[in-house]
Amino acid sequence: MRLILFCLLSVFFLINANSAYSEDVLKVTLKNGLKVILLEEHKAPVVTFQIWYRVGSRNESTGKTGLSHLMEHMMFKGTKNYGKGVFSRIVAKNGGTENAFTGNDYTAYFENFSADRINHSLELEADRMQNLLIDPDEFLLERSVVMEERRTRTDDDPYSYLIENLYAIAFLIHPYHTPVIGWMSDLERLSQKDVLKHYKDYYVPNNATIVVVGDFYADELLPGIKKYFEEIPRGTELSQDLPPEPKQIGVRRSIVRREAQLSFVFSAYHAPNYKSPDTYALTVLSNILSEGKSARLYRSLVYDQQIALETGGYYNGLTSDPELFYVYATAQPGGLPEMLEAALDKEILQLQSKLVTPPELKKAKNQISASYLMGSDSNFFRAMQIGTAETVGAGYRYVLDYVDNIQKVTAEDVRRVAKFYLKDDAKSVGILMPKTKEKKTDKKVK
Repeated sequence: MRLILFCLLSVFFLINANSAYSEDVLKVTLKNGLKVILLEEHKAPVVTFQIWYRVGSRNESTGKTGLSHLMEHMMFKGTKNYGKGVFSRIVAKNGGTENAFTGNDYTAYFENFSADRINHSLELEADRMQNLLIDPDEFLLERSVVMEERRTRTDDDPYSYLIENLYAIAFLIHPYHTPVIGWMSDLERLSQKDVLKHYKDYYVPNNATIVVVGDFYADELLPGIKKYFEEIPRGTELSQDLPPEPKQIGVRRSIVRREAQLSFVFSAYHAPNYKSPDTYALTVLSNILSEGKSARLYRSLVYDQQIALETGGYYNGLTSDPELFYVYATAQPGGLPEMLEAALDKEILQLQSKLVTPPELKKAKNQISASYLMGSDSNFFRAMQIGTAETVGAGYRYVLDYVDNIQKVTAEDVRRVAKFYLKDDAKSVGILMPKTKEKKTDKKVK
């Protein structure tokens, strides 16, 4: 019954794919270079306002890592017009929510309001784009907060620590080898001047995109956006071009010995970004391998062989530069990582040698499409899809055409990309080897 219901829902969403994103997306570039994308959605009297800055860890240099994430923290510390905490109090007082996030390719800020409160976003975001205060004491406080965040989320987490190390060996020269939160040794040395320069370099209108989705009329909202943002001076145009990562010509390994209960194996392969049409076949391949308990990895390693407690994987082609396609597995108690790695390799080899079955292919494409379109029912998620696509360079048309391109993927496409990209010579492997906690013994004083 569940399978029938899922298939019916999938068909419904595929038929209505174009309705999730109307062609009435309005894109305007202001005279100072600020991009504005407006999408009306009148189903409920709410609106999401997002402003995306094209700056993330890929824009940082060795010795200055973590700047973008630390800058995100500082954006909530007050401006010349609104003191510390006032931004958040205004949003809360008007029934809204707000937050921010930093990635490899971007830093984004958002507010969700009832439709009649949208002007608060315009005023507040325009103000902190040009009037941010970076107080020395507040800087030191937030730097300490970020350092503690790194300790708890990465340094004290053996799995996160392993993945961070794997990215560091998978990318030799490209800044994707840098963790978004930054290396601890760099965070300790970052200064107030570093953050201020980062703000002045990247937080300028010609490096930003505003995305608004919700219950408004574009011809009424656009004049307000121009009023608050268009007179902000254009900044210096900074190149976003980076040298490509050299082709990998051999397996790379990172073995981490940490206090942990279970072995863990993480295998990653270099894969293209949105500029290649192969991204759609790789997305389908990732779903077939790792999405849910009916996926190949879970069925084989957890159910059949019973050598893993958990399996998974991920691939995202919507990035500024080529990233990684990866799979992973957590061993059963006492399980050996060598067995996990061999089992992961075997499943990939099968996809390289045999075509996936028609039902398996259809299921994967429908899962991806249905998930994408159901998520599009949220104003916030739609704005995020558009903001990501515009910021990394794909453009909002990528979002409009995504489901159609997924549906075009064939079984031969899946086998072809598996053979071409998931090669041993392009593989980086991270292995977590559990280390038992050393017991402290009390020394008797004679």
